[in-house]
Amino acid sequence: MPRLLVGSMWRRLIYHPEVNYALRQTIVLCLPVAIGLLFGSLQNGLLFSLVPACCNIAGLDTLHKRFFKRLAIGGTLFAVSSVLIQWLLFVHVPLPFIMVGLALVLGVTGEISPLHGRLLPASLIAAIFTLGLTGNAPVWIPPLLYIAGTAWYGLFTGLWFRWLKEQPMRETLSLLYRELADYIEAKYSLLTQHTDPETALPPLFARQQRVIDLIAQIYQQLHMLSANHQLQYKRLLRTFQVALDLQEHIAVSLHQPDEVQKLVEQSHAEAVIRYNAQLIAARLRVVADDILYHRLSGRFTMAEALSAVEKIAQRNPDNPVGQFCFYHFSRIARLLRTQRPLYRRDIMADNQQRLSFWQALRSYCSLKSMALRNAARLGIMLAIGSSLGLVFNLPKPYWILMTVMFVSQNGYNATRVRIQHRALGTLAGLVIAAATLQLHLGDGTVLLFMLVVTLAAYLVLRKNYGLAMTGFTVTAVYTLQLLSLNGTHFLVPRLVDTLIGCMLAFGGTLWLWPQWQSGLLRKNAHQALERDQDALRLLLQANPEPAALAYARMRANQAHNALFTSLSQAMQEPGFNSRYLIDMRLWVTHSQFIIEHINAMTILARDHYMLTPMLAEKYLTACEVALQTCQQRLEYDGPSSEQPVLATAGDTPEQPGTPMERHLRRILFHLGVMHTISSVAWRQRPQHGRWLSRRLGENAQ
Repeated sequence: MPRLLVGSMWRRLIYHPEVNYALRQTIVLCLPVAIGLLFGSLQNGLLFSLVPACCNIAGLDTLHKRFFKRLAIGGTLFAVSSVLIQWLLFVHVPLPFIMVGLALVLGVTGEISPLHGRLLPASLIAAIFTLGLTGNAPVWIPPLLYIAGTAWYGLFTGLWFRWLKEQPMRETLSLLYRELADYIEAKYSLLTQHTDPETALPPLFARQQRVIDLIAQIYQQLHMLSANHQLQYKRLLRTFQVALDLQEHIAVSLHQPDEVQKLVEQSHAEAVIRYNAQLIAARLRVVADDILYHRLSGRFTMAEALSAVEKIAQRNPDNPVGQFCFYHFSRIARLLRTQRPLYRRDIMADNQQRLSFWQALRSYCSLKSMALRNAARLGIMLAIGSSLGLVFNLPKPYWILMTVMFVSQNGYNATRVRIQHRALGTLAGLVIAAATLQLHLGDGTVLLFMLVVTLAAYLVLRKNYGLAMTGFTVTAVYTLQLLSLNGTHFLVPRLVDTLIGCMLAFGGTLWLWPQWQSGLLRKNAHQALERDQDALRLLLQANPEPAALAYARMRANQAHNALFTSLSQAMQEPGFNSRYLIDMRLWVTHSQFIIEHINAMTILARDHYMLTPMLAEKYLTACEVALQTCQQRLEYDGPSSEQPVLATAGDTPEQPGTPMERHLRRILFHLGVMHTISSVAWRQRPQHGRWLSRRLGENAQ
């Protein structure tokens, strides 16, 4: 018994996501330092710890297909960046021109693929680290350091994941099951508390978005794994397919609050439905822990709870709520009992498209290239930071440049939050370092203290960047203290440099080709309608393939999530039009209704609840006309003379019919409302640069 208890505690410790990540990052940093201390070369060991930061940003912290090829490319780019900046400084090229040139040359990696695009900031950080070492180390030390450090990092990562092969995917799957548990619990706990969609739906939309984001992340992990045909991956693949089926049945909504209220008043349905949802949520959390900690799940049944729902459905045959809940709860219970998907599906082919180098270069040379704009934005910010360093008599303003790189994110809101955390974390870390430096501790005690602080910082890094930044600042001060005994002189200048770098990053995000999410709303709304149209075309075909249905449904969900993300971030941007965003929030709400109807229709189509060919053609024509009409309202700002969209179908949403027909009529109804909203919303949109072009195609880049 004690042995089992110890084994369970060890399993929970080593497989915990934050602990596993923190141990991996701390060991890969501290082993070179320990070896350097052992052989009397502590300085080289500390310098070695710079390389993992570049490798993490470059996406080399997880095994995937072509991992060692990308490892070689990454190490080569780090070394080349180091050599270039030293040589260009030697021939007296001004540092601002060097930073712009490096950013523009390396920016072509972003055009090849998003994964390759991460090599740009990593290589720039390698060049900035080299700038800090110039004059303090021989010219051949930095490139050799990057080559050897990248090789060490790749070897350690390979060995770590050979021991914990599928752990990254297990962590994401566990998070997915937990999100599904929170989603179903929140959804059915609001059964009668909120009948107003304006208050009840946004929290559920946010949960649905997190679920879809995790599903997309697992798709990417499946494509990136180098051994996804082995037995352990096949088991995880089956677990993922079960999660896809669970998400289908959990995400479906009835959207009839009046019927729900009526059933609750006539019976004790609210308590029964909520109890079933809580039972399912508890089981999902147990399965999430079993996935994460490599355990076999025990037996599960909820027959008694389901029988209570079935009785309510039988006693209220005219109310659709009971039948709806019994149908979906019974399918969810079957999935959790058997732990097998409801049908066989082939996971989609690898969609991580990569351009060849020459194709990417040709595309990169266009002014419409987002990779070029991103590289130019980074280059200009680094050039301004270098110029400020010259103005303030800082010959090597590496800390300003490093701050710019670490806080710069893709969007305004993400950059703003990162800047706040970075500035506050640095201030707190410098205060702590200033206090502890007065103790005059020995080298051994300092190194032990740095080890503990580094481990603690990595434990909280993924959840609280500011708190982690406090720890990293303390270790940076002590690293300089050990290297050159000037940690005390480091405190105030580095705080000033951090604030300057944060202001530069904020200004660059605000004024240098900003990607305003309020400006992307129209483009994302157009793409969401296109994905809805693709899914409906497939759903109304005769005998569609289940795998194709699942893929079309996922693409529609992802497109809507991109729209919802744009809206959420636009609410945080400066200078937005609140009236416009209120209209857009209503538009997105109706788009979410359409997505949930598509989710429900996917289940019906897979179960062969199909329409006759004549009816299918009628509704497909009506839906295509409605979708294209909505798309036209997104493209043109002029007055509209179209008839209401629903009139093209000749039906009303509440007219009796088959479940598939009712879903289609509700989709047409929502499209009619969206058309009406978009007729007035676009005139109120915020003034963010060129995005106000009258044609959507002119602003699609």
